[in-house]
Amino acid sequence: MITTIQFYHIYNHHVYFIFTLEKKLQDKEIRNRLQDSEFKLGSSLPLDAAKERTTQLEGEVTSLERRSILASGVEGIEGFRQRWSLHGRLTDSNIAIKLHTLSTYCKLLLSTMLVGILNMVRRRGADGRIPVRTLDRGASSSAAAAEPTGYPGGPYDTSLLVKYEHHVARHIWFGEERGPKKELKVAGHGLKLNSRVPLALPPQMESWVSRSGLASLQRTSLNKIDTNLVSAFMERWHLETSSFHMSFGEMSITLDDVACLLHLPIRGIFWSPQDVTEELAVELAVDYLGVSQGQAQSHVRSCRGSYYKLEWLYDIFVHHRAASSWAYATRAYLLMLVGSTIFADKTFTLVEARYLLLFRDLDGCSGYSWGAAALVTLYRYLGDASMYSCKQLGGYPTLLQCWIHEYFPTVGKRGENWNPAGNYGLPRAMRWSYRQGVLKVDDLRPILDELTPTDVIWRPFEDHRAWRVFDEICLYRACLKWGETVVPYLPDRCLRQFGYRQYVPSPPLDCMMATNIDVDWISYHQSVVDVIGSSSVATTPSEVVDGYLEWYYRVSHPRLVPPHRDAPREVPVPVYDAGPSDPDWARVSTLIRRYLRQVNAEEEDPQFSDLFEALHISRSH
Repeated sequence: MITTIQFYHIYNHHVYFIFTLEKKLQDKEIRNRLQDSEFKLGSSLPLDAAKERTTQLEGEVTSLERRSILASGVEGIEGFRQRWSLHGRLTDSNIAIKLHTLSTYCKLLLSTMLVGILNMVRRRGADGRIPVRTLDRGASSSAAAAEPTGYPGGPYDTSLLVKYEHHVARHIWFGEERGPKKELKVAGHGLKLNSRVPLALPPQMESWVSRSGLASLQRTSLNKIDTNLVSAFMERWHLETSSFHMSFGEMSITLDDVACLLHLPIRGIFWSPQDVTEELAVELAVDYLGVSQGQAQSHVRSCRGSYYKLEWLYDIFVHHRAASSWAYATRAYLLMLVGSTIFADKTFTLVEARYLLLFRDLDGCSGYSWGAAALVTLYRYLGDASMYSCKQLGGYPTLLQCWIHEYFPTVGKRGENWNPAGNYGLPRAMRWSYRQGVLKVDDLRPILDELTPTDVIWRPFEDHRAWRVFDEICLYRACLKWGETVVPYLPDRCLRQFGYRQYVPSPPLDCMMATNIDVDWISYHQSVVDVIGSSSVATTPSEVVDGYLEWYYRVSHPRLVPPHRDAPREVPVPVYDAGPSDPDWARVSTLIRRYLRQVNAEEEDPQFSDLFEALHISRSH
């Protein structure tokens, strides 16, 4: 028998596959058959009738089909078709019939199981907190047993982290790793990209690249990624809240972080692409990359989908640059650039052909919100990688690692190319360089568990405002969109990063229900007023309202490593900084850092340990 939680997934996959297949096949007979389904979404049967119908359908659902439908969640509809066609049982018509049978079976069986599962009633109080009360468990007791619910080591109240069942943190708590390698495989293109970016572009290309808003990406990538450091932080990411859950509250990568680290524009329009088939990918390459029909067909065929290889794009760029075909060369260069950075995927070698549509008009591509694009893509891959079954991370890992370096000076190893005072308008990510770390993922987990608010530089970019002024749109609370990916952007969950006192935030947004994302983005001001209207400027960098940590410890999993299997989690006493931010602290930090650089001090050297500790303390104020 398949478990209840698997049936949740099967059911959701069926709904998606049925309507996807209906759209793809455009078959009137199949549409009619689906529309005449005996059970509509939301319908119900008496329990006895449901059980009888479930038993009847169960004989039609073989173990092979169960495995196939589970695998289809990863492979997509084409993988599903190919898997069943190997057994000689698939045609375009009968797949819809079979899917309907499976879907009905799953819905019915799930409905019979849910009777004994839904035993929790939750309500949200006026203050936004979520108390938990249990239902009466029997007539033998005059009062309901107030037993704690939730997960050991995880949230006691599961109304916030609704996907925690599948989160990697739940498995780590019980000593279960993803595999022999605890760290993720990370798509870092920095070393190769830095070798492909020329010292100077021809003036004809430089003008287009500069106006695109993407020029800064030529120099921001780290040569290598500390996969252990990145993986340790990723284990604390939750897609429901778009944030890292630390022991002292939530933090996130914000639009302001993207603007300062990468110097990408955050204002602009979102992109809604058209579908690009392999045939269209060939046409786009011919029209906008200046390659022959045969060359384009051969290349797209070798990619096995609507993709281009990054190496192929680089070769096209070199060829057209030599031939002075500037428009073709610029498009190939820009597509290679974004495919190696903000749009990097988990293939590590390819970029989606549809992104070429962004550069059809080289004079008009500056209107996009490239900062939002980078953030949406990274959020998406962080959400995927936070699941126990995922072993790879896509997106732009340099953005994540440099964010860690800025906010957490005591965690990980890094090289510093220059101090902030010596910056002359360069993207802040260029401040950092790769240094091989010595700590593994399981070494970093307890270190992150023990971090306190004083270990964080809450506003690291205040000395960068001469080059990137803070934009209030970074406090916009709504959904961000890029292509078909929509993610919640929730600055009200990390207000301390903006200099405000942290309150108990509102429930996360359901972006599946969002319909006016582009309109909301344009009329962002009211959202900003709502976010900061409930707070006040923090008197200490890490200030939170009374009750915040108690609420947080009820709905989150602040620690990944259990101190003892049966020990209850204690809510830490709020640790506040000694006083408000003070220019004198900045002066102390500058003097200590200057001396350490003059003597080439290493943080691992015991004779300088006290000075480094003093530096970190001064920078947290």
